[in-house]
Amino acid sequence: MERTYDLIVIGSGPAGQRAAIYGSKLGKKVAVVESREVVGGACINTGTIPSKTMREAVLHLSGYNYKSIYGMNYRVKEKITMADLAFRVQHVIKTEVDVTEAQLSRNNIEMLVGIASFQDATHVRVTNSRGTNVYETRNVLIATGTKPAASDKVPINGRSIINSDQVLELLGLPKSLIVVGGGVIGVEYTCMFSALGVRVTLIERRPRLLEFADQEIVEALSYHLRDARVTMRLNEEVESVEELPDGTVVANLESKKKVQGDALLYAVGRQGNVDDLMLAAIGLDADKRGRIPVDKDFRTKVPNVFAAGDVIGFPSLASVSMEQGRIASARAFGDETILSNPSFYPYGIYTIPEISFIGKTEEQLTEEDVPYEVGVAYYREIARGQIRGDTTGRLKIIFHRMTHAILGVHIIGEGASELLHIGQAVMALGGKLDYFVDTVFNYPTLAECYKVAAFNGLNRVSKFE
Repeated sequence: MERTYDLIVIGSGPAGQRAAIYGSKLGKKVAVVESREVVGGACINTGTIPSKTMREAVLHLSGYNYKSIYGMNYRVKEKITMADLAFRVQHVIKTEVDVTEAQLSRNNIEMLVGIASFQDATHVRVTNSRGTNVYETRNVLIATGTKPAASDKVPINGRSIINSDQVLELLGLPKSLIVVGGGVIGVEYTCMFSALGVRVTLIERRPRLLEFADQEIVEALSYHLRDARVTMRLNEEVESVEELPDGTVVANLESKKKVQGDALLYAVGRQGNVDDLMLAAIGLDADKRGRIPVDKDFRTKVPNVFAAGDVIGFPSLASVSMEQGRIASARAFGDETILSNPSFYPYGIYTIPEISFIGKTEEQLTEEDVPYEVGVAYYREIARGQIRGDTTGRLKIIFHRMTHAILGVHIIGEGASELLHIGQAVMALGGKLDYFVDTVFNYPTLAECYKVAAFNGLNRVSKFE
């Protein structure tokens, strides 16, 4: 059976969903192929939404944000179980799936369930339990996302040795946990489990965590992790992992150290979902991590085939994937009106405490010989910080010494990913440090941090003027 579309989107995650909807808004006939029985991709079902919901459940049930006020023994629930965490996660997943299905349905987007593969550049096969159908299309967008990377050194068994998609499948909350990987996923789960009182050992082969983030902010996070009794093994490589007869796990390091725990989470990178696509049929290749090369318009070397989202690699953020999908869909139909500046993309890392930033880091500006200065505000100086019980957060504005142009905003503390959008808007509209000085913010709010940081920065500059 053959049907014809203007655009077939492979994958219903953030990139695929936005691409399909934009194509439909342009009056095009669009179909989305999804291998799962539910829409939303890894973002809704196994990745972003579950992990962030689990984090919220952890913060609530552990009473983490209020321990500084009510005491270190304060908890909403004394004995927290994996079932407690999963209950909230499943509720949110169901709602998000319903919302996504409704959005696709009201935009007249056809859903095709099955495994997609290329027959050629204009024909896509979809295989499911009922057989195989071939669909003709003018354009294709690959938005298949990623899956957890595997390693021969780490035998995932789904019980005591797991990957990030299997966290909620743990039978019980372990007393001790080994986390292999100091990237975003590994550090986020390290924070969650340590907040629940689990003794966590974090193993990372690089000399520092989150190398793409500002060093001062990462150092602050590292302090919090150590204060939460997390053991960090940096510059260490895992040689092998074994499950002992008693069910515990041992990670053997190349330095001959041994790390033992009740469970191990392997969170070293992710791999593009490209195995089933038959890319060779259209002359496309993915790299060893399953990433597909694209140009600035997200077009592959095959003119009518585009790719967006995690499957094309960094930054692998749901928010950015949405924009990439929208732009790819626009370009597929000759729409050049959508413009997007990646330098204004925000980053949100849902550690405990949260990290969010936009623009350049101090390290990048130093390397580029840019004359900059910083202004810093601490949550403990802000009334809202005291009210919320977060006295350890901080906001840092990096600005040009002469022009006062905002070069970067870096925040660590609860609410960081929301608070950052003020700095993002000012940067995108060409605002300068003086804007924060002259603007009245609601009181008491964390937004006041911008004014305090601006004054702090101007005071540093005025000493040399």
